[in-house]
Amino acid sequence: MTVRTNQGIWVVPPLRAVWIPAGTPHSVVMSGPVSMRTLYFLPRIVRSLPANCFVMNVSSLLRELILHASRFPKLNKKTPIQRGMIEVIVDQLEAAHSIPLQLPHPTDSRAMRAVQVLLADPGKQRTLEALCEDCGASKRTIERLFLAETGMTFSKWRQQLRLLHAMQLLASGAKVTGAALEAGYSSASAFISMFRKQLGTTPSRYFELK
Repeated sequence: MTVRTNQGIWVVPPLRAVWIPAGTPHSVVMSGPVSMRTLYFLPRIVRSLPANCFVMNVSSLLRELILHASRFPKLNKKTPIQRGMIEVIVDQLEAAHSIPLQLPHPTDSRAMRAVQVLLADPGKQRTLEALCEDCGASKRTIERLFLAETGMTFSKWRQQLRLLHAMQLLASGAKVTGAALEAGYSSASAFISMFRKQLGTTPSRYFELK
């Protein structure tokens, strides 16, 4: 799944989850066949969780809790067994590890023009100078805006965009080589190397359903 908000983009691979805070306008796009479960929490129950979206690894325990909770129309804290289930789920969410599958968006209009161009064709080989010329800003300005507003250098941001785009293609059924080349990598080995560096394993193992 790919989740989009005004703040950025989050890619959610198999056996992972995304936390979306209450009141966050968002859209969800599926890549390939998807089966998902959604839990809704009263804001007062999850005050300790982040105020921003994030993608998380789902432990075996959390997965089974989510599946079990989904069988109920609504969990009630006044029922001891259900209250215990809610508390364990929240504890598991608080302990979940965030994984680097987000792409924050800048807010400056000049930087956002660059973002829109890159999102339209993530794999296109385009120099920053050519991009800046189209966006009406200097190279130094764009680099400064990306670092200040996303916490990432422009180069790192584009690298992350290509990684997430390749993951979307893989989830849709593309082969590793095809996904790598379409996302702008020079070779499948370059993509696999970057994937391993970011996520600690190869693409085939990461998407393997267990």
